[in-house]
Amino acid sequence: MRSADNSLPIGRRVAYWRGRRHLSQQVFADRLGKSKSWVDKVERGVRALDKVSTLQEIATVLRIDTAVLLGRTIQPVGVIARADEVERIRAALSRYEIPLGRPPGSRQVLPADRLARQVEHAWTTFQYARYPHLVTLLPGLLADAQRTHAADPAGGWVPLVHAYRVTAALLVKLGDAGLAWLAVDRAMIAATGDRVLVAASAVQLGQVLRAAGRAREAKSVMLAAAYRIAPPVPEYAPCPELSLCGTLLIQAALAAARDGDDSATAELLDEATALAAQVGDGLDHHRTGFGPTSVALARATAAVELGDAGQAIVWHQSGIRRDGWRWLATEHRAAHLIDAARAHLHTDDAFSAGRLLAEADRTAPAEVRHRPAGRDLLGQIARDPRAPTTITHLAISLGVG
Repeated sequence: MRSADNSLPIGRRVAYWRGRRHLSQQVFADRLGKSKSWVDKVERGVRALDKVSTLQEIATVLRIDTAVLLGRTIQPVGVIARADEVERIRAALSRYEIPLGRPPGSRQVLPADRLARQVEHAWTTFQYARYPHLVTLLPGLLADAQRTHAADPAGGWVPLVHAYRVTAALLVKLGDAGLAWLAVDRAMIAATGDRVLVAASAVQLGQVLRAAGRAREAKSVMLAAAYRIAPPVPEYAPCPELSLCGTLLIQAALAAARDGDDSATAELLDEATALAAQVGDGLDHHRTGFGPTSVALARATAAVELGDAGQAIVWHQSGIRRDGWRWLATEHRAAHLIDAARAHLHTDDAFSAGRLLAEADRTAPAEVRHRPAGRDLLGQIARDPRAPTTITHLAISLGVG
C-alpha cells in the first residue's frame, strides 16, 4: 500500500500513517495521552473522531497535515477581504471626479444604460453571495459609475447611487464597517433630492450603523427614513414604496433588539408585518426581498439579539416552511441560516447549530467561508465535541478553530 486511499474511513488512515511512522498502538497511545484500547477503537471505526483538537493532536504525532488525515488536498482558505482588495475599493471610493469636475482621461465613459446593467449584475452577484467575484468587480464599477455621472449627470445619477449601495452591502459582509460607512455616506449624499433613492440607500445605512455598534442611532435614523417614505394611505400605495418602508422598519426593529428594547422591537415588526401582507412574497423591490417571509425571519434574528434563542428557533422553523423561503435571495437564506445556527448554539445544541451551518455552506459557501461572522461561528461550533463531523472537517480545511 503506497499511500492512504482518500476513500478509506478516517480510522483506517490513522492506522496506515501509524504504520508508516513505525509506531505501535501502545507507543502511539502514550504520545497522545490515550489508552491503547482507545487507539484500537479509533482504527477499527468503533470510536468517531469528531473533535478538532483531537484530530490536530493525532496529525501532529503522525507528522502529517490534518487535511491529509482527513483524506483531503484542500489548502486553508483565507478571508477574501485581503488588504490589497479592500484598498482598491477604498481608493475607488476616495476619488472625487464629480465635485472636482475631472475629465475621464483615457478610460472610456460608459453610456448610462450600460452602466445600469453592470450595476444590476453587481447586485445579482451579491445576492448569489459570490463575494470573491464581486470584490474584484467593485473598484472598476465605482470608477465607471463616477465617470459616467460626471459626463452624464442625469443618466448616471441612479446607477451611481446603487453602485454605492451594493458596495456598502458587501463591505458590511466583509466586516469593514468603517469603509462601508464611507460608501453608504456617498450613496445618501448622491441620493439627496429623491425620496425613493434616499430610502433605498437608508436600508444599507441601517446595516452599517448596526455593524458599527450604533444601535440607538440606527433605530432613530431608520424610523425617520421609514416614515418619510411611508404612504399616507397604505392600502393604495405601490408595492415598491411599501417594500422600502417595511424593510426600514425591520432595520429599526433589529436595531431596537440590539439595544435590548423588546417592546419597540415587537411593535416595529408588527408594523412591518401589516405592510408585508399587502406586498406578498416573491418580489424583490429595490433589492429588499421584503414580504411576509422576510419579516418572519427578521423576528427570528431579533429574538437572537434579545437573548430568546428558543423563540428564535420557533420563528426560524415557521419561516422556512413558507413558500416565500425558496424565493428569497441565496445570500438572504444563507445569512438567516447562520442566525438560526447561533440560536441553536445559545441553547447548547451544537449538533443542530452545526447542521444549520453546514446547510448555509451548501446554500452559499461564501457566507461561511469568507464572511467573518460565519467563520467565527464555525470556529465556535467546531470546538464543541458534539458538533457534526462535517463541521469539524470544514473548520480544519479553512484553518478555523
